[in-house]
Amino acid sequence: MGRALARYIKDQTGAIHVDVIEFHHLSGGAIQSNYALTVDCAGGCRPGRLELVVRSDSPSQIDFSLTREQEFQVLSVARNAGVMVPQPLYLCTDKSVMGNVFSVMARVKGAADARKLVRGGLNTDQADGLTRRLGLELARLHQVRPPDARLDFLPVPGQSPALMRVQEYRRALNAISEPHPVLEWSLNWLQDHAPQKYEITLCHGDFRTGNYMVDEGQLTGILDWEFAAWNDPYEDLGWICSKSWRFGANAKEVGGVGDKETFFNSYSSLSGEPVSPGKVLYWEVMGMTRWAIIALQQTRRYLSGEQLSLELALTGRLLPEIEFDLLTQIHELESGHE
Repeated sequence: MGRALARYIKDQTGAIHVDVIEFHHLSGGAIQSNYALTVDCAGGCRPGRLELVVRSDSPSQIDFSLTREQEFQVLSVARNAGVMVPQPLYLCTDKSVMGNVFSVMARVKGAADARKLVRGGLNTDQADGLTRRLGLELARLHQVRPPDARLDFLPVPGQSPALMRVQEYRRALNAISEPHPVLEWSLNWLQDHAPQKYEITLCHGDFRTGNYMVDEGQLTGILDWEFAAWNDPYEDLGWICSKSWRFGANAKEVGGVGDKETFFNSYSSLSGEPVSPGKVLYWEVMGMTRWAIIALQQTRRYLSGEQLSLELALTGRLLPEIEFDLLTQIHELESGHE
């Protein structure tokens, strides 16, 4: 596969010769497969050493995921808006090269290991700076609004984004044969408490610790755009604040790295609008419900034999913890403790 990719890079860059220095599968990527590719190009428009990431589909998919072509376009739009993302370079729809459609992007420095990051990977100043930077990047992304011809493949919600998500998740849950009463209850609660006022912006859809790169405490790139959509910007704000993405550092409500006040103030400094903590809490419940359904779908991918992955099997084991967090948070919201 490495040689096939080297030939592809040679054709794209016009290089006289391309040598493969490194090629290996990257960890993570339960939904997509990511490979590190380092090549040395002789001549062409990009001479010298190129450190790249090749991103292609995994053997099976889950609902709501964009195609590689769509994700590549979203990444390009985000970069043009000034969001810190890896530079998208090439999109290959010829499946004969490596068996799937794939994209190639520049590799950024750092790591995205969420647990390592929240468990001592940052000092106090770094954590504060990273929290502020995440707020700014998210606000910058949310400045992209429909209509936008570059993103005409993304449907614009014709109703409340929250109610639209509830309907989507109901359909997904109904497709799973066994009953899950906690998730049914959370969907009922979300329907009953859907915000009446909302905006529509471009949302990342999976903006959380583990999906951005950090090098020496500094943000270097936001990754994994396969769930991007036009939606209420509070979906992104609630997702990163959800307890599911704190990785045990529950006191640090923003992805296990920072506090909400810092994050919200940074976001508002660019968006020009104050953040509603209550709406964020609502979308945290939405996020945990969504994550529980994704965990069920990942389990089905494993049990069906489509993809025998230990990561998929372990994801399914998270369901009781997610359901407990849902019950706790909804109870606190109903009791007025938040």
